[in-house]
Amino acid sequence: MDADHLSRRLATVARYIPQGSRLADIGTDHAYLPVNLLKRGIIAGGVAGEVVRGPFENAQHEIQREGFSDRLTARLANGLQAIEPGDHVDTVAIAGMGGTLITNILTQDFDRLAGVTRLVLQPNVSANQIRQFLMTHGFKLVAEEILAEDGHIYEVLVADRTTETVSYTADELRFGPFLLAAPNDAFIAKWQHEAQRTREVLQQMQGAKQVPTAKVAALTAELHQIEEVLAHARA
Repeated sequence: MDADHLSRRLATVARYIPQGSRLADIGTDHAYLPVNLLKRGIIAGGVAGEVVRGPFENAQHEIQREGFSDRLTARLANGLQAIEPGDHVDTVAIAGMGGTLITNILTQDFDRLAGVTRLVLQPNVSANQIRQFLMTHGFKLVAEEILAEDGHIYEVLVADRTTETVSYTADELRFGPFLLAAPNDAFIAKWQHEAQRTREVLQQMQGAKQVPTAKVAALTAELHQIEEVLAHARA
């Protein structure tokens, strides 16, 4: 992968970056995403944020090599601390991390999202935590995708700032309102795997000397929820 040939995962993220936006790509690694978007004339400029020095230096090198130093700034910083008021960022992308970490990043420096109107988030796991955050922090999901690549399944969540009251059901938080409405093969594969994993954990718990009754009840309810959604998805 390079700036001219994004992975399917990052190409999906790229599709939801608005034309003419100023992007902060948090956890940018080699800055392939923002450089790709600049080369294609999608973004006006922005920030490539990295908390680890090695990837930060890779991003710096990539930006300089492509001649974008005047429009794209690599910044060594923790999460949203990479964004400064003078950057005029209106779009934030965070890809390739766990949902818990992404949620923590968004929560810790939420004030730095003051001018941001779109979030494009790609959690590797725990997308439900991000949906919960969006629902309670003035953002509304406008699109979701789920895709398989290189033996992994990824979700992409796209949210815009809103003044509406946003409310998601328990099913929508876990599975995604847009993904529930149009389940594809990747969605079915993910939740079949989760169902099987839950069954195995339940089996282990039920075979224990002291059965954790409350945990068994919670996992059984979770398994029923997954099985119902799968039955609907396959129908």
